[in-house]
Amino acid sequence: MTTPFILPQNSVALAMVNPLAGPDHEVATWFHTHLTHTFVTVLRAFTEFGSSEWIGGVLFFLVVFFVWKRWWPSLVTLIVAVPGGMLLNELVKVLVHRPRPFLAGWFVDWSGYSFASGHTIGATLLYGQLALFILPMMKRRRWRTLTVSGAALLIALVGFSRIALGAHFLTDVLAAIFFGMIWLAFCLVAGKPMRRSVVLTPAVPLVSEPALVRVEETRQPAQSLLG
Repeated sequence: MTTPFILPQNSVALAMVNPLAGPDHEVATWFHTHLTHTFVTVLRAFTEFGSSEWIGGVLFFLVVFFVWKRWWPSLVTLIVAVPGGMLLNELVKVLVHRPRPFLAGWFVDWSGYSFASGHTIGATLLYGQLALFILPMMKRRRWRTLTVSGAALLIALVGFSRIALGAHFLTDVLAAIFFGMIWLAFCLVAGKPMRRSVVLTPAVPLVSEPALVRVEETRQPAQSLLG
């Protein structure tokens, strides 16, 4: 349950400064009047790819895998990028204090504030970071394109489902994608010194399984999952 912010009047003022308020409400109302049981079922399936339960499960297996492989820079990057970015978004929700489009309906299972979309930013951070991990190992342009396209499609499906269900306005979703991309870029740049402190040893069985050692032990160029 979200507690009131110390300065609720300022928070409400932030929520009202929205030049796209008209289109926001028009889009939300149009979808709300055209929802059917079948459409809602499909949308709820899409939205699960950005749910906290799904993201938490994927993170758990990734953390276990990175610890097993001792890929410490990748582990730190994952934790800061995904859970860290989602926590920052919760702070934004409290600061902006924007109410959701709809809070009534047989399929409504959400509460709290609307801006920015938690499901969408979670999907942006998780699938965006996974793509950043995978891309350096992709040598062919076709596979790199497929990786980026797959991540973008999952993010788009989650964002669309949140708008269509009435859980968020259009600008909530667009802002979540924008904030997520900015946070991923920040983590990528901020993590460069950490990634340079490890190197890829010559005796590596697979490109996807780098053995990381301290820089003090060798003078070879430093690499990690993110390159």
